[in-house]
Amino acid sequence: MGRMDYLAMKTDQDTAELINSDINELKIAAKNLINHAAKLGGLGFGTSFLKWVASFAAIYLLILDRTNWRTNMLTSLLVPYIFFSLPSPLFNFFSGEVGKWIAFIAVVLRLFFPRHFPDWLEMPASLILLLVVSPRFFSHTLRDSWAGIVVCLIIGCYLLQEHIRASDGFRNSFTRPHGISNTVGIILLLVYPVWALVLYWI
Repeated sequence: MGRMDYLAMKTDQDTAELINSDINELKIAAKNLINHAAKLGGLGFGTSFLKWVASFAAIYLLILDRTNWRTNMLTSLLVPYIFFSLPSPLFNFFSGEVGKWIAFIAVVLRLFFPRHFPDWLEMPASLILLLVVSPRFFSHTLRDSWAGIVVCLIIGCYLLQEHIRASDGFRNSFTRPHGISNTVGIILLLVYPVWALVLYWI
């Protein structure tokens, strides 16, 4: 009996040591990945990361506005912001065949079944339509230039000042219902274009 307990305990220790060594190797691999990505991309890696963050912040604000934020601000400006800031993999995915099918279904629902087309789907459907039908001048030339970044900066500044005005001051914008998430989301809209413009002019 004692021999079996000893063997079981030794097996448990070996398993725990193997798992610990695997976890340590994963930590080392993650550190190497971060270091290599920073060396490879440098400041450009930060720009692409901020582009992802800004796009998801704009999508979050768009969803929030369609569900429970319900502000008087011109939040439809988030659609062109997403258009200009959407990272290339997502832009290519939604402007391709997938986006065409989504746009086709949205148009059919809106035309023939308007009662079954919810109001909160109008902005996302507009975004998909914009991604699918935009001319090459907008989808490639302006999106990848400083002009698209300036458009994002103007939209972000406008939404921030309107949000502060609606909240009766910057400090109050954090104390309203959903104030912190709204304000932080709008500030994140500004971080990407400011960073990208600084790098563009360096």
